[in-house]
Amino acid sequence: MATGTEPPATEDHPPGGGVHSRTRAAIRAPHLRTDRWWLAPAATAAGLLAFVVYSTWRAFANADYYAAPYVSPFYSPCLAESCEPMRSGPNWELFGTWWGFSPAIIILVFPLGFRLTCYYYRKAYYRGFWASPPACAVAEPHKKYTGETRFPLILQNIHRYFFYAALLVALILSYDTVLAFRDEHYAWGHMGLGTLVFLANIALIWAYTLSCHSCRHIVGGKLKHFSRHPVRYRMWRAVGRLNARHMQLAWASLVSVALADFYVYLVASGVFDDPRLF
Repeated sequence: MATGTEPPATEDHPPGGGVHSRTRAAIRAPHLRTDRWWLAPAATAAGLLAFVVYSTWRAFANADYYAAPYVSPFYSPCLAESCEPMRSGPNWELFGTWWGFSPAIIILVFPLGFRLTCYYYRKAYYRGFWASPPACAVAEPHKKYTGETRFPLILQNIHRYFFYAALLVALILSYDTVLAFRDEHYAWGHMGLGTLVFLANIALIWAYTLSCHSCRHIVGGKLKHFSRHPVRYRMWRAVGRLNARHMQLAWASLVSVALADFYVYLVASGVFDDPRLF
């Protein structure tokens, strides 16, 4: 049945790929959308770029990341001998004096790898930076689509392994949050404004991590009969409800981890003292 979009046999298609290939309808316009479709990918790119700039600055700063009892989530755990001593803190001197760079570079590869391979973040930076595609019903400018079958995008398939590393990081940040119930003299039973910042951050970190698609598959995947596994079924339902908010949790946790680091920076650099609630 003719649809009115088939080109006559004598008509040449416009050159190039995407919508201008011979397997697509003969529409010369790049797309037919009239709304401001570019706002969403532009905002996504701006938000991610802002975080990249900030986190890069803080990771290479190698300073103002510890103000007792708070340690920046960018520097936890601290795995180099050059780390500031943190009483009962996550000081694990696995790297000797030969490590001359910021200790944040050692640990950030794991949460960064988890987010880079995350299913939502793939959508975010594919659209925001690579225009693959930039929006629904807007063709990507690339002549050929290979998906995640070639290097480097094939590395996205190791997301499930970064998920295990992200669980370990979340556990360590939970330990840091417990330590935040001390004062600057390491006495227990105190709460400052920073404690609330850390509590909000770890709650969002756990919610984002557990809402991961890999977590949902680990909890309820490969089961033929949920009725025979009621506990795993309830866990799968709970993770599924979180998974429905994966995008919102991804952005909220990204902002919260940056704010937690920035708060520690302000206190450690002497901009203000941590207000004590009790």
